[in-house]
Amino acid sequence: MNYECFMLKEGEQPLDTIRETCGFAGIFKNIGVIGDSLSSGEFESHDHEGNVLYHDMYEYSWPAILQRLTSTVYHNYSRGGMTAKEFYESWADKNGFWQPQQAYIIALGNNDIFVFHHPIGSAADIHPDTPENNPDTFFGNLGRILSRLKSLEKNARIFLVSMQRRGEEECDAVIRQIACEMKKVCRLFSFTYLIDMTNDGPVYDETMRKTFALGFHPNPVGYYCYALMVGNYIDYLIRRFPKDFFEVPFIGTSLKNKDV
Repeated sequence: MNYECFMLKEGEQPLDTIRETCGFAGIFKNIGVIGDSLSSGEFESHDHEGNVLYHDMYEYSWPAILQRLTSTVYHNYSRGGMTAKEFYESWADKNGFWQPQQAYIIALGNNDIFVFHHPIGSAADIHPDTPENNPDTFFGNLGRILSRLKSLEKNARIFLVSMQRRGEEECDAVIRQIACEMKKVCRLFSFTYLIDMTNDGPVYDETMRKTFALGFHPNPVGYYCYALMVGNYIDYLIRRFPKDFFEVPFIGTSLKNKDV
């Protein structure tokens, strides 16, 4: 057999390859997920008057699906309606969610910007070593979360997830701006990578929602597809930057290999 089948192919782009097992995403022992309703597995129902009700059903969330597919333990710190500001200022402390993990996936921004209309800011708002100096913007609060996670486990691998486009010109322009700034954020912290759903994922427009959504939020098939996209994007990043992941088993220990 040719071992090159495990390596990145020439010209391969993220999500060109979708493996049901999510490939090398399974090298982690444990991963923490910080997100909003997309990460908490939220579903929409209607009461007898037709009002929309929202339900976090974690067992159907994409982190739960990835746990079943990869055998990695996923700790889901998400909740419907979550913002970077709330997670940092109260939610994590209240629930004991500042926990050291080998890796973290952070998928926030929708509620900060499109629901609560917090100032977006930019990567320039982030001071990795002095997060108390970050302004109260989306990126300032995201930076506080990242600094706190790195204080828990400096070698943790962190994956930021940008939002999918929606096929709405004004909204998509904002989403692209945020993804562009997230790329800059990844350069501020060690072992931090972008899962760029904005540019590499499908457009989550009305046509896609007809098959993969139940209201605005995904249906069970939609969450399964999102799990495959996240898992295979991580697999792509590991194949693109293999040496960054040689010492994953040593995260949280004092062990080191001098050849890496």
